[in-house]
Amino acid sequence: MFGNAESYERFMGRWSRLMAPKLVEFSGLAAGSRVLDVGSGTGSLAFAVAGRDERAQVDGIDPSKEYVAFAAQRNRFAGRVRFQVGDAQNLGMPDGRFDAALSLLVFNFIPDERKALHEVRRVTRPGGRIAAAVWDYGEGMRMLRIFWEAAVAVDPEAGRLSEKAMKLCRQGELSALWKQAGLVNVREEPLEIATRFESFADYWDGFLLGQGTAGAYTVRLKHETQVALRNELKKRLQLRSEAEPFSLPARVWAVRGDVPFTA
Repeated sequence: MFGNAESYERFMGRWSRLMAPKLVEFSGLAAGSRVLDVGSGTGSLAFAVAGRDERAQVDGIDPSKEYVAFAAQRNRFAGRVRFQVGDAQNLGMPDGRFDAALSLLVFNFIPDERKALHEVRRVTRPGGRIAAAVWDYGEGMRMLRIFWEAAVAVDPEAGRLSEKAMKLCRQGELSALWKQAGLVNVREEPLEIATRFESFADYWDGFLLGQGTAGAYTVRLKHETQVALRNELKKRLQLRSEAEPFSLPARVWAVRGDVPFTA
């Protein structure tokens, strides 16, 4: 789904970089924390943690060797930020190793999110903080919502591919998972950014990179259907010209909770 790190950065990674500092702030990390970044991808969250706190130590894990290599190449926090290939469902790390664990735009893609959260809780010390955020694919991620509305207008079969029904992406779902895992002081909030595009091409060309469900759908289309989709998107965006810059709102649901102290 997201197989190329460079293409991911151009399509969605730039918005991850904007959202990462907001999740770090929401998480309320203590200074000097040792943090696990679950699904570290191209490094946006790990770098946001390290950039905010010069004493923080971050270990990023991701199942993609390519993403780990890409993040390592961009790492300007040598000695404080490390990346390795790893599976959130089977961390293979000692109990209580971390002061906190964070995850940005990942938990909805983990096959067994309950098992993963159990593992993350295990490696986070009692009293430690666990926080995560996922895109609100139903209503709050307008760049994708408009895309799928236009796709369905051109191709009614496109509706079954939309991320709208993806797990954990609606209000209350992340906090319910956190509570089921036995975390305490659970709090959920929406966090928002603006996705700003320099032109219509800046928006449309991202879908031609084949990344994510929308990108994979776009590159499989016949040329004439691609053209029809492009025209439908222009109409729905109501741009005066293709060179006109524009912004669309984007929202995640963010949750945080604490590992309870044992009696």
